[in-house]
Amino acid sequence: MAQGWAAQIKSWSKATEEDLGKIFRESAQRVIEEMQRVGPSVANPGGGEGGNLPVDLGFLRASLTAKLNAPETGITVPPSDTQSYQYNEGAISLIILSAKLGDSIFAVYTAAYARRLEYGFNGTDSLGRSYNQSGYGFVRLAAAQWPTIVKRVVAEVKARRK
Repeated sequence: MAQGWAAQIKSWSKATEEDLGKIFRESAQRVIEEMQRVGPSVANPGGGEGGNLPVDLGFLRASLTAKLNAPETGITVPPSDTQSYQYNEGAISLIILSAKLGDSIFAVYTAAYARRLEYGFNGTDSLGRSYNQSGYGFVRLAAAQWPTIVKRVVAEVKARRK
């Protein structure tokens, strides 16, 4: 009987750890999806998908990278002011899928102007252009939803277990 109980505990513990991993990865995926949800912008003042990420040609959106346990530190500039850019969701998903409990997932926009669009900028940039721009908060607003997203994912994982 004790071996049966021990096997049950071991099985429950393994299932719980697997569920925690699923909750962690799925919640991270959803926060990133929220960060990437298009909102109004200078190029599209009344549009978007209900998000907060400003999109003109898509370079900012496409500059999102993900790494485990250390943030990307590179800065990128768009090679063209006229071509459009595509976000590679698959590359981000692969990083998230490889994450294990205890890992940190860093999702970073590498576009040189990402910080300015997130927080706003009032002043003159290095090229002599003057700005008085409010921030969009696309990262902060998505991150603030983390507790709600986790609760939703926990409920979904519990429902799948039944």
